[in-house]
Amino acid sequence: MFGCEGLTSIFIKKPEGGDDMEAFYPIRPECQADVPKPRFKPRAGKTLSARRWHAAFSEDGHLDIAIVLRRIQRGGVHPAIKGLVWEFLLGCYDPNSTFQERNQLRQQRREQYFRWKAECQSMVPIIGSGKFITTPIITDDGQPIMDSSINNHGGHLNNAVSDKKVMQWMLGLHQIGLDVIRTDRTLVFYESETNQAKLWDVLAIYAWMDNDIGYVQGMNDICSPMIILVENEADCFWCFDRAMRKLRENFRSDANSMGVQTQLSTLSQVIRTVDPKLHQHLEELDGEYLFALRMLMVLFRREFTFADALYLWELMFAMEYNPNIYSLYEEPSSTADMSLPMLHSKLLKQCGKFERDNVKTGYSDNSALAIFLVASVLEARNKRIIKEAKGLDDVVQILGDIIGNLDARKVCKDALKIHKKYLSKAKLS
Repeated sequence: MFGCEGLTSIFIKKPEGGDDMEAFYPIRPECQADVPKPRFKPRAGKTLSARRWHAAFSEDGHLDIAIVLRRIQRGGVHPAIKGLVWEFLLGCYDPNSTFQERNQLRQQRREQYFRWKAECQSMVPIIGSGKFITTPIITDDGQPIMDSSINNHGGHLNNAVSDKKVMQWMLGLHQIGLDVIRTDRTLVFYESETNQAKLWDVLAIYAWMDNDIGYVQGMNDICSPMIILVENEADCFWCFDRAMRKLRENFRSDANSMGVQTQLSTLSQVIRTVDPKLHQHLEELDGEYLFALRMLMVLFRREFTFADALYLWELMFAMEYNPNIYSLYEEPSSTADMSLPMLHSKLLKQCGKFERDNVKTGYSDNSALAIFLVASVLEARNKRIIKEAKGLDDVVQILGDIIGNLDARKVCKDALKIHKKYLSKAKLS
């Protein structure tokens, strides 16, 4: 019997030959005039199809990840199997595992998720009810707020909250709800309160489990595609968890700075290296590259249509893929090692293009591909920015023109060129 990877877990099932993205991610009728048409369409012989995906597995379930990565980097993933493929791209499963091993791990993770969910539900009964909240349930000092709409949904809290962790978590639940109702609201999928509640549940439980950072606005944009692509809620959670392990430092903040500023600083360094004139002009205008904050925080979700953002993400995940990713996420972060220079040539073939370039040059500062994507967007508009931008607002306006007009594959291709140029110059300096 074929393993679970042979069963599609996408929300909307369509024929393999279909290429109409609106059939997979339908837009609400009243929004269609305002939403650009997606550029991405599956291309025969380039896009990873369900047939090619199934053929990449051995009889017992070992996945030839190198073949899969090559196909994705050429033409993305067919919508019918995106959720399944992303589980591997994000490091949920080891390609060298068998169907049986993954089924066992999947079951263990589902049981763990629902234990956490039950723990959260015992504190806030509305979790798991198919409803969610958009108003506070406790005061800043932990006193329950008697709201009839919350009580009607099973969200009544009887006692004051004194535990600091519980209080901090509860105080943020309504903000998650407010963000949920703003998330991808042009999509028919989120007309359903049940689907919105699924997103809220996953984000609420993640916030409870992440003691360090919790929930930060923008995480809803990262989580939403997983909710749509993966049918099982627990599997959604683990996909989101893996994505956040790649991205969570962007959301870290303290009194003085946000974690994404590290990437902004690296972006500044990249532009200074590959385009000194543009860097000098941007330094005179701003100096902190704050106009790129949103692109880096939520990985271009606002600059691309939903379908094109998914395409961009899977290209990025494939290009950044590292054969150590699974073991990294299963080991404590203090002992994990993502360094690649000593990789065997066979393992090197299992790296995405971006990672391979790091290894071949013998230089890497662990910068994310997203930084070079932003750099490619800036480079494509460098003459206009230098000529027209007299302030930060002008840069924002120039970059605003890219919404719906970017080609994900071209942006990634240009980003790789800039990456190679940067590594070459950085190595010589």
